[in-house]
Amino acid sequence: MENILTFRDVTHIYHTVRGELIAAQGLSFSVGRGEFVAIIGPSGCGKTTLLSLAAGLLKPSEGAVESKGTFGYMLQKDELFPWRTIEKNIFLPLEVKRKNTQETRRRALALAEKYGLSDFLGCYPSQLSGGMRQRAALIRTLATDPDILLLDEPFSALDYQTRLNVCEDVAAIIRSEQKTALLITHDISEAISLADRVLVLTARPARVAHSHTLDFGDIPPLKRREQPTFSAWFERLWGELNT
Repeated sequence: MENILTFRDVTHIYHTVRGELIAAQGLSFSVGRGEFVAIIGPSGCGKTTLLSLAAGLLKPSEGAVESKGTFGYMLQKDELFPWRTIEKNIFLPLEVKRKNTQETRRRALALAEKYGLSDFLGCYPSQLSGGMRQRAALIRTLATDPDILLLDEPFSALDYQTRLNVCEDVAAIIRSEQKTALLITHDISEAISLADRVLVLTARPARVAHSHTLDFGDIPPLKRREQPTFSAWFERLWGELNT
């Protein structure tokens, strides 16, 4: 499998009024094209910093981050503009990146139709459920056809039942579109449900303590939770997070 994203011995240092804060040190891992990788770690260990380094929003103090593709970012909240319709929200990244052509708009609308949003394009975000807004946010992220999706706890603001359903939707869409995904989450069950591989980070400064390839194949998230090995993976990852 070709690697599309690689961290090579990355260290990142924030310079604050109180001195240096080492967010990551000796961070090394790779993500293969088409792979879904989840990253878990203690609170405050530097998971969001890692995504910013991956996207090029931050430059490493030492080491290198190498990517072979473009990025799309999906945040904790849907961040849909309330004064724009769902259609205009989906078109927003095309406008920002100056790719707002008839062809790109047609592709974005095709995605909306494919994934059940075509009846809501004229609605405003306030008129949609949390789950539907997150689906719209994902379609907006996919509108520019990025190679790598960076997912920063995109389900954390949803209630439990909605979160399960949206996870199912997002996993199906990402796999259908054959995208590479890097997910940051504090939820071990979510990581196991969605990912092909799980990386466990240490406390700050972050480095990869463990890397696990899961054995679920293409089983969807809700069905994974019914598998006999699900609880074993949970206990193993829980133990690694708390050692």
